[in-house]
Amino acid sequence: MSRIAAQFDACRARDEGALVTYLMAGDPDADRGLAALRAVAAGGADIIELGVPFSDPMADGRVIEQAAARALAGGMHLPELFALVRAFRQEYDTPLLLMTYWNPILQYGIARVCAEATAAGVDGLLISDLPPEEAGEWLAAARPAGLDTIFLLAPTSPESRIRLVARAGGGFIYCVSRLGVTGAQQELPPDLFSLIARIKSFTDKPVAVGFGLSTPAQVAEVCAHADGAIVGSALVTVIAEHAEGDLAGAVTAFVRELKDATRGRESA
Repeated sequence: MSRIAAQFDACRARDEGALVTYLMAGDPDADRGLAALRAVAAGGADIIELGVPFSDPMADGRVIEQAAARALAGGMHLPELFALVRAFRQEYDTPLLLMTYWNPILQYGIARVCAEATAAGVDGLLISDLPPEEAGEWLAAARPAGLDTIFLLAPTSPESRIRLVARAGGGFIYCVSRLGVTGAQQELPPDLFSLIARIKSFTDKPVAVGFGLSTPAQVAEVCAHADGAIVGSALVTVIAEHAEGDLAGAVTAFVRELKDATRGRESA
């Protein structure tokens, strides 16, 4: 069992949802990016998504686009990202996956990404623009390396896609709460919980919900129906707002508040 899957099992045994948090590697720079990564773990995140800076993040809203631009301006590329993960692994064993696009992997080399990611301590990858139907070459390299591949399911995903993702993916299934790009929202979509139930009817793999979640109340509501909640843009905003101040303290406090909301679920 992978470290990601084991973490979901551990959360379930404690009657709590898994908190999955996203931040951009190297934002606002390498040193403070490492401090933010450590603070996320210290705050109690169960799983961390670490964004790979990319110049054309087509699935992301303005908040994450700006974070990627800051990280790239600071020289954060895959070699520096793997060094960041190695430094993080000296202190924390929190499951960690990379969220990226296909282009950086192709440019770096599929085999090289798998080898260096595994050596650094990465547990899996979510490749936003790689559908399972086209993922054969990637999966052939990632599975032997022990890397989970997390695939996305959207409100428009038909039964055939849900079944395919359930077979091909590892770790958990990422349920996109709504159509569009990433970004905090005031309210959850009205049909979200029926979407979660539909996905769960086809698989026993954990289902975590992302895109738009930003508050402890939303996290608690999602965790009453899904196995985990994913918070990204709201955390990236906290990092940006406190980059010149008590970054670690602000991040730790925000993540701790989110994690507290995953406990004491009534269902799921």
